[in-house]
Amino acid sequence: MAEKRLARGALNYAEIGATERGGSPAGYRLVASRTYLGEGADVYRKVAQGILTWELQRRSGLRVRSESGVVVPGARVVSGFGVGPFRLNAPCEVVWVHRPAPGGGPQSAGFGYGSLPGHPVRGEESFEAEIDAQGRVYLSITAFSRPSNWFYAAGGALARRAQRLMTSRYIEGARQLAAGES
Repeated sequence: MAEKRLARGALNYAEIGATERGGSPAGYRLVASRTYLGEGADVYRKVAQGILTWELQRRSGLRVRSESGVVVPGARVVSGFGVGPFRLNAPCEVVWVHRPAPGGGPQSAGFGYGSLPGHPVRGEESFEAEIDAQGRVYLSITAFSRPSNWFYAAGGALARRAQRLMTSRYIEGARQLAAGES
């Protein structure tokens, strides 16, 4: 029997993996955020684990359905936001993952995922917990996107507002993870 995929189709943009490499592809709107979360390896581990188990998305208010409880390359996830029948689904595929490295030192852990058919935008978004040489921990969010069709393009200002709102909710979710809130 064939395996049923959570979301169908192929990634719908050409610049796959660009959030891992840095930079901003031409023709896309860029969102980049870096937020201080606290100090120490324990804070870093909590935030990294939350990112790599979809907990950051859940804490931001999204309904998350994934093929895997742990973020792995190629996993598909559908995040939904809204209420009841007024829920917008955003199917994505994980395109890269960084896991925490053993030992200390500056490093990052997180992932990037890209849009699949049915997502309101085309593009990619990444979430990384970073710890620097002084033990300061940050959440970095990078996204590049453009509307997937004329309908979403028509709601440009509303879409930008929604993206700012989601970024602030991700930051709040990361702060909860850093504080060890359940």
